[in-house]
Amino acid sequence: MEFTLNDEQRQIYEYGGQLAQEFDNDYWLRHARKHEFPRDMFQKIADDGFLGIMVPEEYGGAGLGMTEMALFMEGTANHGIPLLMMVVGPTMSLAHIASHGTEFHKKELLPAACRGEIQFCFAITEPGAGSNTMKSTTLAKRRGNRFSLTGEKTFITGADVSDYCLVVARTKPHTEVSRKTDGFTLFAVDLKKKGVAQQRVKISIPLPEEQWTLFFDEVDLGPEDVVGEVDEGFSILFDSLNPERIILAALCCGIGRFALNKGVAYASERNVFGQPIGAHQGVQHPMAKAYTAIEMASLMTRRAAWEFDNKLPAGASSNMAKYFAAEAGIEAVDAALQAHGGSGFTEDTGLYEMYPLVRLLRTAPVNRELCLSFIGEKVMGLPRSY
Repeated sequence: MEFTLNDEQRQIYEYGGQLAQEFDNDYWLRHARKHEFPRDMFQKIADDGFLGIMVPEEYGGAGLGMTEMALFMEGTANHGIPLLMMVVGPTMSLAHIASHGTEFHKKELLPAACRGEIQFCFAITEPGAGSNTMKSTTLAKRRGNRFSLTGEKTFITGADVSDYCLVVARTKPHTEVSRKTDGFTLFAVDLKKKGVAQQRVKISIPLPEEQWTLFFDEVDLGPEDVVGEVDEGFSILFDSLNPERIILAALCCGIGRFALNKGVAYASERNVFGQPIGAHQGVQHPMAKAYTAIEMASLMTRRAAWEFDNKLPAGASSNMAKYFAAEAGIEAVDAALQAHGGSGFTEDTGLYEMYPLVRLLRTAPVNRELCLSFIGEKVMGLPRSY
């Protein structure tokens, strides 16, 4: 069992510190408060070769794995620059297309995406189905060898700044399949196509990426747009969903460290009643407890990424990492806020803005109850609860 990062992994993990020299937490906060996508920072990440971490070198990427992508996310979040577009694009979409896409996807779209010339988002959630993906109603009807896509997807991160969307649709209604997992197909949809519309979902959390509802009205798609096999999309879907859990766990770990670093610095400098407040166990112990939880969550996240990279079953570790990292992130930000007292809630401190983000990640994109239900049933062998 090896816990030491190799030189390349260490460089990826430390990249966040280099990026923060030009695009720091203040830069991120300015864009988050205005809900404005940080294009210059994203292009810098592209120019430095990190959008294609999980894309093979022959298609313009680095040819690395989930471990390196998680290290990148954790490393940038360590410096207060969490990036949700790195979740839906490079992690969930580009890596998936690299494994299951057509030659057009691989030779044309992937190199352009790695260069930052085009962006991808990911669409699975529906207003009526929520977490029950089996009841999805977005349908791609067959028309000869083509498809007509009609339906609605919601809470789509960054649809407004994306050129393509990896859409999870049914090619057979759930009422017409023998197994509920049958009849799913993934499509790489050009968002400029006729019949695609979008509407902003107003989220109160300060984030540079906005949420959108996508409407598909008889969007014409062909076999060249299919990612994977028609009707067999569910079998490859977790090639995207486990990485989503892993990458968001890494993000939570990084945010937790960022918050605790702020808390430690403040508690070491703030002097009340003749000594630094950090000398009081009532301030010190909550942060020490939160720090321990963050480090434990980080270890589980790296285990899940290692399992995924080695083509081992990663569902258990991915769900445990996502659950525990979100809880640890909340605990860490809360402890840092409490250490700051009233100053933690000022805009100048730039700390409170992290709390609604980690709190969101307890609920979305997969809520803690579903993570725990998976662990209870699939790992522990308890009766199915839903």
